[in-house]
Amino acid sequence: MSHVSATEPRCTSKSGIIALTIEARVRDLDGSPVRRVLPSASRRMVGPFIFFDHFGPTIYAPGTGLAVRPHPHIGLATVSYLFEGEIMHRDSLGIVQPIRPGAVNLMTAGRGIVHSERTATDLDGPLRLHGLQLWLALPDEQESCSPAFEHIDASRLPVFKRDGVSGKLIIGEAYQMRSPVEVFSKTLFMECAMANGSQLTLPDDCAELAIYVVDGELRIADEIIGGGTMAVACPDHPITVEANKHSRIAIVGGDPVGKRHIWWNFVATTKERIEKAKTDWQQQRFEKVPGDNEFTPLPER
Repeated sequence: MSHVSATEPRCTSKSGIIALTIEARVRDLDGSPVRRVLPSASRRMVGPFIFFDHFGPTIYAPGTGLAVRPHPHIGLATVSYLFEGEIMHRDSLGIVQPIRPGAVNLMTAGRGIVHSERTATDLDGPLRLHGLQLWLALPDEQESCSPAFEHIDASRLPVFKRDGVSGKLIIGEAYQMRSPVEVFSKTLFMECAMANGSQLTLPDDCAELAIYVVDGELRIADEIIGGGTMAVACPDHPITVEANKHSRIAIVGGDPVGKRHIWWNFVATTKERIEKAKTDWQQQRFEKVPGDNEFTPLPER
């Protein structure tokens, strides 16, 4: 079981701007490769973000696709965001919701929820899938809240354009804009496309902030940040990023929520909560996903 401390390493870089960089590690998710950024050995959380996966771009042949079987969560909220493709979300609340590019799905697990994520296998041609899967650790007082689900269409999310940068505010507040997505603690999640040579000064009101390069290349102070890399910012210092080529970036941050334990799909303030969730799942006490009855066993470790 992994323990996530509330106290992360402080800034030690010479520039005083970037505390550290994290290279994504390739993992397998039901046969599909993903790049996992958080948690890492060097940095466990950024604000409330305790998990950061970048999947794709992957091309699935007709008749194949993503097939993540029903699995449980506690103590967190999942954020699903696509650049390309489509995923069908089903959960134990009875929600059936396609996830499409530019929209956002926020699933609050609280005391417990089960969901599956699959792509259609009856498409006429190949499917290209590309996106992010993030987890937010819930504050202590919301850790065992009732499970919930929120879907926000792309058209409802604030967008901005300035000097070669096109941005979308997915969660939080920035640049005099506010996202309609409701979260339990101060959180920031943005996506930006940057033209070659463009610059962007990032919001400076987050206690913790990080920039992930989905594709392309950034210059931050004297450091070059390539695709598949996250740069964690030093606190209390304005940051301007510059695109060395056309780039897509994700910006995440917010206020820390405190120490957490994480094991498989479970996040909790105590080991006891996780042990109970493991037993409940083994004994199939969680609610079922209507129409999707496959079972995912607990991992061996």
